[in-house]
Amino acid sequence: MHPRSLPPGRPTQVLAAAFSRLGDALPEEGIGPDEALQRIDGLLTDYGVNLRDAFCAAHLQPPPLAVAVKADALASASNASLDTYDSGPATIAVERWVVTKLAELAGYADGDGVFTPGGTMSNLTALMLARDAAAARRGVNARLSGVHALPEPTVYCSELAHFSVQRACAALGLGENAVRPIEVDDDRRMRTDSLQRALNHAVTPVAVVATAGTTDFGSIDPLPAIADIAERHGAWLHVDAAYGFGALFSDRLSGLLDGLVRADSVTADLHKIGWQPASASVLLVRTAEAFSSLDRSVAYLNPEDDRIAGYDGLLGRTLQTTRRPDAVKVAASLLAYGRQGLGGLVDHCHALARHAAELIAGDPVFELIGEVVLTTVVFRYVATDPELVDEVNAELRRHLMRTGVALVGRTDVGKATCLKFTLLNPTTTFDDLVRLLGLVRHAGAVSEDMLRQEGLA
Repeated sequence: MHPRSLPPGRPTQVLAAAFSRLGDALPEEGIGPDEALQRIDGLLTDYGVNLRDAFCAAHLQPPPLAVAVKADALASASNASLDTYDSGPATIAVERWVVTKLAELAGYADGDGVFTPGGTMSNLTALMLARDAAAARRGVNARLSGVHALPEPTVYCSELAHFSVQRACAALGLGENAVRPIEVDDDRRMRTDSLQRALNHAVTPVAVVATAGTTDFGSIDPLPAIADIAERHGAWLHVDAAYGFGALFSDRLSGLLDGLVRADSVTADLHKIGWQPASASVLLVRTAEAFSSLDRSVAYLNPEDDRIAGYDGLLGRTLQTTRRPDAVKVAASLLAYGRQGLGGLVDHCHALARHAAELIAGDPVFELIGEVVLTTVVFRYVATDPELVDEVNAELRRHLMRTGVALVGRTDVGKATCLKFTLLNPTTTFDDLVRLLGLVRHAGAVSEDMLRQEGLA
């Protein structure tokens, strides 16, 4: 029998069954390490998502590399932190090495960076640095004055940018209304003419956020042209490459990110294209001076005389204090596979997406929505009743989840409900895609028939 992507059943049933495996009450004496691990292992196996299943293709959530999983266990066993030298010198060295190699991959000659708990936090930190740089240009200390010294601060991003841009501005005190969405062209890339017009009227342009790999389509904004505009207006350029950064491992796809080197900061999520256990996000900056507003010397952590003597950690690069060494798993993967090895995985997943798009375009039961850029494919099931198309596409996805046979993504394009394949499993084959589309086709027919019968009832 083919392994399932999800446990079969409705959400309330699955969650209740998984919850019950843990027991009705907190044990007074415990059941022992071996039995506890067996119980948790069984629970995760029976009720978890199976990312290694070829039919599991919903999210930017890949099956992690075995070497990364093992290295992550080593990192956890060390229980090192990265805030101070004496909390873990080895892991500080590992993070510095990984950051240096990734900065070189991005083209930064003097780049720096820091690992964060995810792309949302990387984007937040980048926009904090941008805000502080904008304040410094006006001769004020943003740490002391906050945003009140910045008249009409604005952040510009495409209308398809990740929602974490709005969240970051809210958290930073700029407010979500500080974000000015810029319309996209037919290829779903930020329109530079619209960006230019918007910046012409900006009082304090804090940052321009370009996207290198939108969540749904993998579209990449025109980075060189955006860099020109941001530079002319003195705005910090941040590139959210949480999805697209991994293209730099591939000789064939790396050109998609031409212009990245001109960014002031870059977000890279290696738990997406990078095949790392979550989380493995990195914020890269063009120069170490970008972190100046985060600098801290604390008597009980990194007193100044210790820092001068070389006993310093990475406290001054992040909003966190205790920070686990996520770079360890990335270092192991980079050493094990090298750029070309990881690039081969990228190329295979890109080829899968292109082949899936060809199959969809050639099948009248489906409608392809947009072109493939990275590893996502957006499409629709074409119901025989045009009035039921949106409902059928939504229901067929739920049908696949209830049966557990496949997991596909969902999104809206305009007002249309669409389906999405996010193909990040390097073991998936072209034949698997044929079978997966067969499951979608069958689920579509079942769902349309059900909805029609409900409408007649």
